[in-house]
Amino acid sequence: MIQTLLLQAGTGGSNYTQFIMLGGMIAIFYLFFIRPQQKKQKDTRKFIAAIKKGDQVVTVGGIHGKVVNVDDNTITIDVDRGSKLVVEKTSVSLESSKKYAQKS
Repeated sequence: MIQTLLLQAGTGGSNYTQFIMLGGMIAIFYLFFIRPQQKKQKDTRKFIAAIKKGDQVVTVGGIHGKVVNVDDNTITIDVDRGSKLVVEKTSVSLESSKKYAQKS
């Protein structure tokens, strides 16, 4: 009987340790995975909202061009001397566009 009570008392501390470990894992997961992804999405939304005429952009599909017209959800890009494409704003790649703008 005494041994049973001692074993039960010992498992109570183990529950707290498991709870602390689970909380630590959730905190690490948030800090290393969720938070950076949210920051990246926020930066992408700001970039897409700030696209204006004359910007050099690259689409997700790899099309390079200069913005000649901006609408609510679409942009028109000049690909090569008068060849124009209409693409969705969401198809513009933030990272590729920044690299392309630095080269030009």
